[in-house]
Amino acid sequence: MRKAITSNRNKTKSSRLLWYLLLVILLSAFCYITLNVWLQPYSIEYSETGQMTAGYLLYAAIGLLFSTPTPFLAVLVIALFIEKIGVKQLFRNVFRTENKLKTFLITGGFCLLAFVYAILFGTPNGSPWYMFPLGFLIMIPFVGIAEETGWRGLLQPELDKRMKYPFSVLITAAIWFVWHFPVFIDPTSNHYGDSVIGFGITIFIWAFALAAIYKSTKSVIACALYHTFIDAIGAVYDWNALFDGFPGSVSANVYRGVWLIAAVVLWIYADKKETGPDNTVLDQLNGNLTKEA
Repeated sequence: MRKAITSNRNKTKSSRLLWYLLLVILLSAFCYITLNVWLQPYSIEYSETGQMTAGYLLYAAIGLLFSTPTPFLAVLVIALFIEKIGVKQLFRNVFRTENKLKTFLITGGFCLLAFVYAILFGTPNGSPWYMFPLGFLIMIPFVGIAEETGWRGLLQPELDKRMKYPFSVLITAAIWFVWHFPVFIDPTSNHYGDSVIGFGITIFIWAFALAAIYKSTKSVIACALYHTFIDAIGAVYDWNALFDGFPGSVSANVYRGVWLIAAVVLWIYADKKETGPDNTVLDQLNGNLTKEA
């Protein structure tokens, strides 16, 4: 009986990546059609007049609850209906941090890289500085956890099992980039008209940085905090000019190169130090459940 249960779990694990990608595609398609086809006129009207309508509230609600959290929702569906894992245990593993000091230092180091980059090459947007920590706190659940539970909590580790570094990171970056692409064709998006190439380069660098953070800490919340920190920079700096600009100044690109090298070096170091399997959030949960069985 125990062998049969273990066999079923292994089969589910092997198809987890396919389930995740399918769910992300379906949820993203639903959001794209709903927001960019059916409800977009309400968003355009709001951007032009500032008038709040029921249509715009529905547009904003779907964007907040379904569009940005698509990666999290995909993991949640897998956890509840495929893996049969409770929400409480799922969140427990999202917040699990084995070595808190190491996680703090590594995540803080990459956040410092982003902050110094903003100071050196960014343009303040005129907002007061308290908007930065305020924006950070607001975006932790709606951006950081909403995305990183899927991208680094499941997708990256699953790809690591199937292909060698750095190809797993490149595939993750490509999927992450394509998932963002609709914001470049939405006239009401703050990315509309920005350089797709510039944003693609940024996604490439961040994918390597986040892969290194996860590899060295095995902490999804660490990745979520780093992701949130970067987005929160936009509360006080012109985020689009800072991260989407292309080709950018030579000094800024050199700095971004150092950022990328730091991520690659950290990943290689963590890989050499690693002794156990590189499990996803759901792998960890299944391991606990198997032991209990």
